[in-house]
Amino acid sequence: MRNLVRAIRIGIKDLWLHGLRSFLTVLGVVFGVFSVVTMLAVGEGASAQALERIRRLGSNNIMLTAKKAVEDETQGQARRMAVYGLTYDDATRLRECFPTVRRIVPAKIVRKEARVGERSLEVRVVGTTPEWFELVPRRMLAGRELTDADLARHATVCVLTEAGARKLLATERSVGSFVRVAGVSFEVVGIIESEVGKVEGMAMPDQEVDAYIPMTVCRDRFGDISQRRVSGSFERENVELHQVIVEVDDTADVEPTAGAITAMLQRFHKREDYKVDVPLTLLREAEATKRTFNIVLGSIAGISLLVGGIGIMNIMLASVTERTREIGIRRAIGAKKRQIIGQFLIESVVLSFVGGIVGLLLGIALPAAIQYFSGMPTVVTPFSVLLALGISCTVGIVFGIYPARRAADLDPIVALRHE
Repeated sequence: MRNLVRAIRIGIKDLWLHGLRSFLTVLGVVFGVFSVVTMLAVGEGASAQALERIRRLGSNNIMLTAKKAVEDETQGQARRMAVYGLTYDDATRLRECFPTVRRIVPAKIVRKEARVGERSLEVRVVGTTPEWFELVPRRMLAGRELTDADLARHATVCVLTEAGARKLLATERSVGSFVRVAGVSFEVVGIIESEVGKVEGMAMPDQEVDAYIPMTVCRDRFGDISQRRVSGSFERENVELHQVIVEVDDTADVEPTAGAITAMLQRFHKREDYKVDVPLTLLREAEATKRTFNIVLGSIAGISLLVGGIGIMNIMLASVTERTREIGIRRAIGAKKRQIIGQFLIESVVLSFVGGIVGLLLGIALPAAIQYFSGMPTVVTPFSVLLALGISCTVGIVFGIYPARRAADLDPIVALRHE
């Protein structure tokens, strides 16, 4: 142990004597480690955000969404009323015909203007059941959720998202206030956290400005026929249910159940006026993409470490040439080959280790700065830290072996005569 410490001290002293050369050599490793950690942190942050959104949809859930059939889209204004989407019969079949289904949550969605005094805001009114808040879990900021009693009593109550509450109830007390939606007065009984962002290729069940009301009230007050503005004109549409969230008993049954539900919808719908999304499948695909993305980023950044390793080899070969006479003297007074190899390997590893530590510090600092100034999430994982340091030390050993062996193989007599 004492000999190892002495060898490290000698190696650091020799590198310090050639400070500028050592500094320039270390830069290759610094930027290699720095790029590995930073690129993986940025990639991990972006993918982690997307994965978290998918997880929040529930790995045991299947999302059914109404959509216009392709033929309806091409006909445009030729139809006086668009009739499409999921039906109450679909919800009944899902509840009664699939043993793997634990529960379903239907949702009817209409866009209406909400008013509080002089303030107005277009909100997405979601008529649903109390189970919605269990299958789409969001933090309750104030008040309570909808209840079975609200559903049974046809109570005109609503739960607002945080974004909607801030805009409509800016100067009012939140819970207990009244909001007029299309002429109907709703008591605000709760405020729920708003959902931001979206999942690529999938419709989110909730949006930033939502008002949740009992399904019975939505059917009573707004019916199945609504109108929306399309390309400057209003289009009427008849949609019974816009969304149905299906919860499956076991994760292993999710994808087979989704296939069976798709077959059922194909049988009872003449047109493909629905969409079936499986968050579990999206999660697996996203995780596979993330792994591929990390491999690509790590490979690109690893090239920088390779360049740094070549720099270390060059500097160590130059050091062997400069210290040929020193090597000859050490061999002449009894130094063994393994001691010469060890000395040069230690100097090579010290260079790569110092470069790795400096690169790691920069690689942690830059993602933190990116997150602070841009708001884009970054995640420095223990894996990326260990990977970067492990590769940097490995580079020092691998690229230091050849110069070390070359130094050890020098003939002592020839080395002593070297000028």
